Amino acid sequence: MRVALVYDRLNKVGGAESVLIEFSKLFPHADWYTSFWDPSSATFSSSWHVHSFPYLHQHHEWFPWVMPFIFESYDFSSYDLVISIGSAEAKGIITRPGTFHLHYCLTPTRYLYSHAREYLSNPLYRFIAHFLRRWDLVASTRPDEMIAISTHVKNRIKKYYKRNSLVIFPPVDTKRFSLTGTRENRITGLPNDYFLVVSRLVPYKKIEILVQAANLSGKSLVIIGEGSEQARLQRLAGPTVHFLGHVDDQDLPRYYANCLAYLQANEEDFGIAMCEAQSAGKPVIAYGQGGVTDIIKHGITGILVELGTVAGFKRAMMEFDPTAFSSSVCRNNAARFDQAIWKKTMQQKLQQVCR
Repeated sequence: MRVALVYDRLNKVGGAESVLIEFSKLFPHADWYTSFWDPSSATFSSSWHVHSFPYLHQHHEWFPWVMPFIFESYDFSSYDLVISIGSAEAKGIITRPGTFHLHYCLTPTRYLYSHAREYLSNPLYRFIAHFLRRWDLVASTRPDEMIAISTHVKNRIKKYYKRNSLVIFPPVDTKRFSLTGTRENRITGLPNDYFLVVSRLVPYKKIEILVQAANLSGKSLVIIGEGSEQARLQRLAGPTVHFLGHVDDQDLPRYYANCLAYLQANEEDFGIAMCEAQSAGKPVIAYGQGGVTDIIKHGITGILVELGTVAGFKRAMMEFDPTAFSSSVCRNNAARFDQAIWKKTMQQKLQQVCR
């Protein structure tokens, strides 16, 4: 059986991109297709089909109208199974009747639907988005079947695309984060009691809320990650906020193991970092909307903040009692999202559709 895997674009490595690595393990000989890529982010496969549209890699946000043409130009006539993965244009590929097209939906395109007002402040972009939305609705009919990464995304698919979907949670390497916060694993240069954030520092992640909450509460906050907001957030931060920038994957478990709790301020489609924190036996304090409702049970494995505001997180941080949460309960909760379970569930689904 010939298999192709399709992804929107690969110019960074984050939670969504870790899903690609697991798909590449499931189909090690599959061909990959995308609109553009950074080779350093795509080392999990050597078989890439990438479009050569000029300037796309440097400024893809300038060319949203090009993406439909790119994905429709690829020829999948020689494949038996095509799996598209993404939140944007990858689902819009065109396949022949004999090819099964399965779409693993990270979310319906944010800037066209659920977060359009946040993303499309420019009148020109709003004008272009009108036509892109029409194409996207057509593209959403092309997959033979859709899989959602969370109940939240499943509901969005139903709302915007009027389609039913099955939920299969993304894979999490839970065993990698099972390290305990022993004295030997302490991290020098950081306070003994700190809250943790692991995230790209971009506007929609709303890290500013957590920085301000730490400033007002006087609680220590460690932020791991880089992004366009980093300089502004550093100017905003008080003395209890520590920016570590990029941390190697092999060192990351130690930061989870030694934190008080993991913080999440924005509405996530799922939330792999929250699962990683649970794998380390740590509770999560998160805004109580979105994919977090599949992961965290309020008062049992974490705290769901009703209003995702500075005041809400300040109060949660000041009132947080680490003894109220069991590390073993958190770890058992995380086991639901382990890579092995994802692999087994996905294989069962593929056996059904490829009979």
